Amino acid sequence: MKFVHFLALTAAFALSVAAQADLVFKDDIGREVRLKAPAKRIITLAPHAAESLYAAGAGDRLVGTVDYSDYPPAAKKIPRVGGYSRVDLEAVVALKPDLVIAWESGNNMTQVEKLKALGLAVYVFQPNRMEEVAGQLERLGQLAGSEAIANPAAERFRQRLNSLRQANTGKPKVRVFYQIWKAPLMTVGGPQIISDAIRLCGGENVFGQLGQMAPTVSVEAVLETNPEAIVATGMGDARPEWLSDWDKWTQMTAVKRGNLFHIHPDIMQRHTPRILDGAEQLCAHLDVARSRRPNK
Repeated sequence: MKFVHFLALTAAFALSVAAQADLVFKDDIGREVRLKAPAKRIITLAPHAAESLYAAGAGDRLVGTVDYSDYPPAAKKIPRVGGYSRVDLEAVVALKPDLVIAWESGNNMTQVEKLKALGLAVYVFQPNRMEEVAGQLERLGQLAGSEAIANPAAERFRQRLNSLRQANTGKPKVRVFYQIWKAPLMTVGGPQIISDAIRLCGGENVFGQLGQMAPTVSVEAVLETNPEAIVATGMGDARPEWLSDWDKWTQMTAVKRGNLFHIHPDIMQRHTPRILDGAEQLCAHLDVARSRRPNK
């Protein structure tokens, strides 16, 4: 009986130790992140990270975020800790977070390293493909203990993504120039998630061979690629003036056929479930471009 009692005590102790063990994760840059328990005080260093946290059912754990974190509306009320490219480190520390969510290609990684050096748990995200948005939701659910909401949200995203992929598989390629800024003239390179959205819609990014996330290009380089469609985002709902700047290049196929399109930046340039809304618009635009091809 004593031996049985000993085994019971040993098992109970093991369960107790397991319950107290750290939660261990590996982030998108391969670093280990440890939490004593699911995070209850989270700071996000990018607008899309705040939005995704709400989508993962953990918006109530958000205690700080950066400028332009405006979706959902509740995010507008969260205290600011600077901008995504320049974070106020003192403001972050003052909020006493048990987890900071960073963005590799958008944040100043020197500042991110300083936060880690201060002893804060920092998880770095960098989703570069559409399907990784679903994984991001699941991981946020694990980090915050909101899997009951995050996992179904991720599954809905995957189902909708697969439907969009099936609807566009096999369509003729459309060569696309995607413009995110005018001065300097900027586009998206191969690793950027928007390039993946272009591929999803049966398009080809004319600068997809470039390895930078947001490379600067010249007007001459764009003209040389002769895109069949130009898509610009601008700063909001309004069609950016940038698109009209291309009208003078009448020999470019995109201009000749009137394939100059606009998509709101928030639904294409943020790595959140809403990127599927942007992808649907992009696919529709490319269908229009296909319909405008001359009959042979």
